[in-house]
Amino acid sequence: MQTFAPIALFVYNRPQHTERTVKFLKENELAAESRLFIFSDGPKTAEDADRVAEVRDFLKTIDGFKSVQIIERKENMGLANSVIAGVSRLVKDYKQVIVFEDDLISSPYTLNYFNDGLNRYRNEERVMHIGAYMYHLKENTLPESFFYRAATSWGWATWERAWQHFEPNIDTLISRFDARKKSAFSIDHTMNFWKQMTDFKNGKNNSWAIRWYASIFLKNGLTLNPAHSLVNNIGHDGTGVHSGINDIYNVIINPKPITLFPDIIQENPAAYHAIKQFLSTRKGSLWQRLKRYIAERTG
Repeated sequence: MQTFAPIALFVYNRPQHTERTVKFLKENELAAESRLFIFSDGPKTAEDADRVAEVRDFLKTIDGFKSVQIIERKENMGLANSVIAGVSRLVKDYKQVIVFEDDLISSPYTLNYFNDGLNRYRNEERVMHIGAYMYHLKENTLPESFFYRAATSWGWATWERAWQHFEPNIDTLISRFDARKKSAFSIDHTMNFWKQMTDFKNGKNNSWAIRWYASIFLKNGLTLNPAHSLVNNIGHDGTGVHSGINDIYNVIINPKPITLFPDIIQENPAAYHAIKQFLSTRKGSLWQRLKRYIAERTG
């Protein structure tokens, strides 16, 4: 009898987003056979308390999974500490985990993809992370799934054997990069991954995800990804603690299951090139960027 990976869902103070995330997650083929663990962070301010309570009232109504366990934090841990603690707990108990946050809608086959990937690459040391999100790539002729270096954080999965290499100390991570590694890490300087590292060090962000990607990169690890996204982030509407108003990363969810997985454990050069091309042009022309800047300031 197959045991499916537990799902960790991290929620805070967005009841409508949480309801949509759960609605789509519940429509997954494997939902009824999956254990759902919901980590509800405590309110940071008095103003947040009512919305946190509203989210928690909704959580108590959730069904449609093999089991539902709600972990309510009295204090505010913040997303990074909450994710690190929750993932560490579940991989210790179950050796694997699927991770969602409260602003992700999924395909009916997203859990299939995660579980298939977890089973297929369970003993492949280089494969450290499975992502469900993919950018909207132009002229996408990539295989259904492929290996790539960077880790996406909008719906992902991993194993205990990989998560043990997570290094939370930013100074330890930064000390292991030279100029060549910084370039490779930032996809030839087309993405601000290195800036996210220095911003974390300087207290300008509190990202667990950039430290996880850095941990994978420094181990020469790989991430499994779909050519067409199996999730979409609905949090870029100004309601999120860490996200603004932005449609660059909006995608149409792949309605089909993924049945083909790579046999060769190495980064797909065509995928790397396609993603690099997307990243280098993602912000559009100066006029498009100006319009977006104005919308974000006046929205």
